[in-house]
Amino acid sequence: MTGHPKPAAIAGVATDGIGEAHGFTAVEIAARAARAALDEAGIDHDAVDGVFCADIQNLYAGPELIDQLGLAPRHVDFSNLGGASFIHYLGMAADALNAGRCEVALIAYGSTQRTGAGGFATGARPAWYEAPYAVRYPAYAYALAASRYLALHGLDRSHLAAVALAGRQWAGLCEEAQLREPTTLDALLAERLVCDPFGRRDFCLVTDGAGAIVMVRGERAADLPRPPVHLLAQETVVANRSVTTMEDPCRTPAVESGRRAFAAAGLGPEAVDLVQLYDAFSINPLLALEDLGFLGRGEAGPAVKDGLTAPGGELPANTNGGGLCHCHPGMYGIFLAIEAVRQLRGEAGARQVEGAEIALCHGIGGQYTANATALLGTPAAL
Repeated sequence: MTGHPKPAAIAGVATDGIGEAHGFTAVEIAARAARAALDEAGIDHDAVDGVFCADIQNLYAGPELIDQLGLAPRHVDFSNLGGASFIHYLGMAADALNAGRCEVALIAYGSTQRTGAGGFATGARPAWYEAPYAVRYPAYAYALAASRYLALHGLDRSHLAAVALAGRQWAGLCEEAQLREPTTLDALLAERLVCDPFGRRDFCLVTDGAGAIVMVRGERAADLPRPPVHLLAQETVVANRSVTTMEDPCRTPAVESGRRAFAAAGLGPEAVDLVQLYDAFSINPLLALEDLGFLGRGEAGPAVKDGLTAPGGELPANTNGGGLCHCHPGMYGIFLAIEAVRQLRGEAGARQVEGAEIALCHGIGGQYTANATALLGTPAAL
């Protein structure tokens, strides 16, 4: 997907069942979020004719969502790129809208991974050549990248814990976040070691939750009840199956997805006011900051420890607490975009980044298998 003269606009966003679904099924909370997003957009649900949906537990999540909402879409995309799916869908939905294949695109996701699955459950498995080693999936892969990163740059576990600390500081400002209690770097480092070098809080949460995004063509932006947020560019790169097959586990395909997205938007990292980075593990934002061009090699750990991404920092990141502290219902990607939209609309309350006009969202699927980068902007950014 490349830039467009009148970029497609996000008209509505919503979440539901964050933390716990309270007895609702995954498709039910996804449908609830979809209805709320459509209400926010001022669009009747019967007008939805494009549906984008994926799930790692339910192969038929898309058709079930269509049934639940009573839709008859002309265009659907149920392709699954793991946690990167929903940032990827932003581009696919914009392309479908601009080509006239649909008029109203709904992107939705729901999971009851905490209450419905009895803990972390996923259809994903280690690659066949790794399975005989009984590895702890998927932690072992990211732990490998983290160990390499720390050793290569002379850093230590405190540079990983600093990511979790910044997330906790943002989460304390977000009423929806699930892990809001204040903490310290020392307290995070004292947490039990789970998969060296990761302590317990270097892992994302396991929660329920659903999110939905409604998109329309840019020409309709002036008629939206809420300030529109435009998709300036979106690019996806699919590469390795596993971290163990990467030439360099500290250099991810975000290098290419980010380069393409910035080129398509005609922007550089210096234009970005805030970032939403997939943080299933604390190493993810550090590598993303470097691979996307915000910092040089080995600079992200010290910069985050110095407060770069925390409240009041020069590059706010994961401003709702991210997957480490806000929620993580199996796949987190849709929540990256929802938080970016709320920030760009000026609707983020106590965590609002003042004057934000451009946000970058970066999603990861698998073990850096799929990397999807999107640039979102207010009308002032066009």
